[in-house]
This record gives sequence, C-alpha cells and structure tokens, in this order.
Amino acid sequence: MEALPKDVEVNEKSPESKDLLPSQTASSLCISSRSESVWTTTPRSNWEIYRKPIIIMSVGGAILLFGVVITCLAYTLNLGDKSLKVLKMIGPAFLSLGLMMLVCGLVWVPIIKKKQKQRQKSVFFQSLKSFFLNR
Repeated sequence: MEALPKDVEVNEKSPESKDLLPSQTASSLCISSRSESVWTTTPRSNWEIYRKPIIIMSVGGAILLFGVVITCLAYTLNLGDKSLKVLKMIGPAFLSLGLMMLVCGLVWVPIIKKKQKQRQKSVFFQSLKSFFLNR
C-alpha cells in the first residue's frame, strides 16, 4: 500500500475536516429537518399559518372564473371555426385547473388544523416529560 503525500493528508484539526464530520446534537437535527421544530415555541399568526392555502385558493378561484368566462364566450360569440375550437378547448382546461387548485387549497386547511392540534399536544407532552425528568 502506498503512503499518501504529506500535502494530501488532512490534518484532524483543520477546518475542512470539521466540516466533513456530521454533528449529532439535537439542535442540529431539528434545524436540518424539513418540518417545523417542536423545540421552538414562538407563536405564529393566522396569516403565517394559512398563507399558502389562501394563496392557492385565490389563484384557483381566479383561474376557475377565467375558465368560466372563456367557456361562456366560446358558446355565445359567433367566431371563426379555428377561434371557436381553441376557445372550446382552452375554457374547460382552465375550468378544471382552477377547480383542482381551489379544492387543493380547501383540503389543505383541515390538514393544517389537524397538525396544529397535534403540535399543541406534542408541546404539552414535551413539557410534562421535561417536568418529570428534571426532578
């Protein structure tokens, strides 16, 4: 087996070697997780909690209304064959896309409420656990 040259070897005290070692502390595990940490107890406003579903529902409703308008125009206006075919294809496509986004936002709200309740229970049990373990 060949010996590595001195300049290729990594010193254990170098900052590069420290970056390569994973940290196993609880705080780093919570920070690296994608979900919100149970360790943080900062209260969040309703806008921060329900912002994404509200935006999805608003955009979905706007696309749905646009689809309704396009579909109504396609069946009420007397246009050329090509324009009529295009409007009759695009209108229902916007209708379905808008309805899908609206329903996704509406379904997302009860899911968030359920997660909030679970988070409150989790924080409660964490406080009980720390109370009994710190005695």
